[in-house]
Amino acid sequence: MATLYYIHDPMCSWCWGYRPAWHQLETNLPSEINVEYVAGGLAPDSDEAMPIALQQSIQSHWHTIQAKLGTEFNFDFWQKNTPRRSTYNACRAVIAAKNQGLEKEMLAAIQQGYYLRALNPSDKSTLITLAQELAKQNPMMNTAQFSADLSSAATQTELMRQIELARTLTHRGFPSLVLEYQGKQHFIAHDYQDNAITLKQIMQYL
Repeated sequence: MATLYYIHDPMCSWCWGYRPAWHQLETNLPSEINVEYVAGGLAPDSDEAMPIALQQSIQSHWHTIQAKLGTEFNFDFWQKNTPRRSTYNACRAVIAAKNQGLEKEMLAAIQQGYYLRALNPSDKSTLITLAQELAKQNPMMNTAQFSADLSSAATQTELMRQIELARTLTHRGFPSLVLEYQGKQHFIAHDYQDNAITLKQIMQYL
């Protein structure tokens, strides 16, 4: 089987912008392609407030993505929270949810919480709240296990493995797609608005 690596970060704004096209692409992929999500770890743990200049820079990225792709953002986030340049907790949350078969669901919850509801996924309390909400929709979610896994050594080890894998696969940032087939790896240039273009590129290697 071929493996398509989706290299992302739950708090990457371009990943949020790519989400609709990525969902369509993943839906249209042939069954012989296995998809593996790789959390690349955009920013390590930090308790320090994000400098104002960096806050303004990220908000500028949001406006750019909104203008180019029509992606929705809730800019109230910057007034309601003390932003931190810290995404590892969000990455750990996706890994913890994967233990229960809910990786994609948790990723969606984090992105929607962050970009639409102005919640702060840098905070463990936010991530646990999102897990509790998810549990009401999906009985597979065990929130006690999620909370334990969120801070476990095993989750940290897996995060470091995924970060290293992401760096091995590509240095092009997030989101990125890399196809592995018959011992060879191919960087796939994704299109933010037309998944058919990306799919055609993938298929030429199979």
